[in-house]
Amino acid sequence: MIYLDNAATTLWKPPGVTQAMTEALAVMGNAGRGAHAPTLQASRIIYDTREALAELFHISNPMRIAFASNATEALNTAIMGILKPGDHVITTECEHNSVLRPLYRMETAGVSVTFLKADSSGRLDYADLERSRRPNTRAVIVTHASNVTGNVTDLEAVSAFTQEHGILLMVDAAQTAGVFPIDAEKWGISVLCFTGHKGLMGPQGTGGLYVREGIEAAPLKTGGSGIHSFDRNHPSQMPTALEAGTLNGHGIAGLRAALAYIRTVGIEAIYQREQKLAGQFYRGVKDIPGVTLYGDYETEKRAGIVSLNILDLDSSLVSDWLWEDYEICVRSGAHCAPLMHQALGTVRQGIVRFSFSHVNTEEEVELAVRAVRELAK
Repeated sequence: MIYLDNAATTLWKPPGVTQAMTEALAVMGNAGRGAHAPTLQASRIIYDTREALAELFHISNPMRIAFASNATEALNTAIMGILKPGDHVITTECEHNSVLRPLYRMETAGVSVTFLKADSSGRLDYADLERSRRPNTRAVIVTHASNVTGNVTDLEAVSAFTQEHGILLMVDAAQTAGVFPIDAEKWGISVLCFTGHKGLMGPQGTGGLYVREGIEAAPLKTGGSGIHSFDRNHPSQMPTALEAGTLNGHGIAGLRAALAYIRTVGIEAIYQREQKLAGQFYRGVKDIPGVTLYGDYETEKRAGIVSLNILDLDSSLVSDWLWEDYEICVRSGAHCAPLMHQALGTVRQGIVRFSFSHVNTEEEVELAVRAVRELAK
């Protein structure tokens, strides 16, 4: 089997992840719910993971990081917990439904939204930010990298705009956390949302968000916190404010082990390896007759994604063939990004997405190129 669906979830996990989760099942109590050894062990593991994430994202205060079950929950928490009726938001046609659907819901509550258009290669015109700004613009919400095209948003350009005008910057880092260097404080990021099961190589059911000091987000959920049990309202201090109920401690233990692996290997080495493999695949398929590629391949900085179609074949059919005839795992369809597909003209056909991990090999890439060539014939 050749696994090239890493933008959906990484199948390969560092060996320490399984070990850490197995050990946690035997020793971890409920963090913050007592003073005995198992609960203190859970608290230490969870705090250590906050510290590791803060180091990775260049965040000075780990307590501004709250855990969630994935990037979707994190984005819902940020969008519905920070925006208010009368606010205006700028976002883009590159966004995942994890951004779009919460924004559509907020539109019914009185939030207005402007979408920056993407061209036929999925590129944005950053001058549209200024053209879209209104007196009541509260936030810009952008994906760091498109899960469809692999195009990377110029966060430094967006950050310059938001800082100049005192606007919040919310970033969906689902496709970049663990692969791309992210400096949350240098870039003036107000909210950073991430998932644990993609580039961070942790287990599913983990993720979270960083909320900059001075920004308050109403909790998506309220309930048990281990503290202030007689208060009618949920505690307001971070990270408890956004972490009602028992956390996925066993998953967080696995995430901590994955972060240790990333620190050892080096994020730059992981990024360069994925770039090399994706580039090899792109060069192998770009001149095959009948193959259409999607995305901006003129820029150096890209996520490890190559998306294509073969002739006018339905993308799901191509994906099925790749699995049944070649045992190659890819993703097809609309990728939960409907506006991106409208911009690319692939609403009917969908797109076949190949997404690479640093543990894939050159031989696997060559076999995938050969499969595309044979199918195109």
